[in-house]
Amino acid sequence: MEKVAILVQLEAKPGKEQAVEDFLKSALPLAQAEAGTLSWYAIKMGPNKFGIFDTFADETGRQAHIAGEIAKALFAHADDLLAQPPVIDQPEILAVKPLIA
Repeated sequence: MEKVAILVQLEAKPGKEQAVEDFLKSALPLAQAEAGTLSWYAIKMGPNKFGIFDTFADETGRQAHIAGEIAKALFAHADDLLAQPPVIDQPEILAVKPLIA
């Protein structure tokens, strides 16, 4: 069951919006390879606002993700792609409506 999450807010530099979108889409296989990541979403919230929302069963899964390949790649490209550093929150999940199979 999902108990903790990560919410990352990203603001693309002018002219880098497509590059940020492409980067986020390209990270999906990395998220799929993470055993502790239960769900992972790359989202677009506006013309230059993007985000990542992912969920975990426990703090161990969340910390593995924070130390994982997506975070490494994001911070390696942040100066080139982002107008400001990523805003990273680590919320607790209070309630979940599970997917219907």
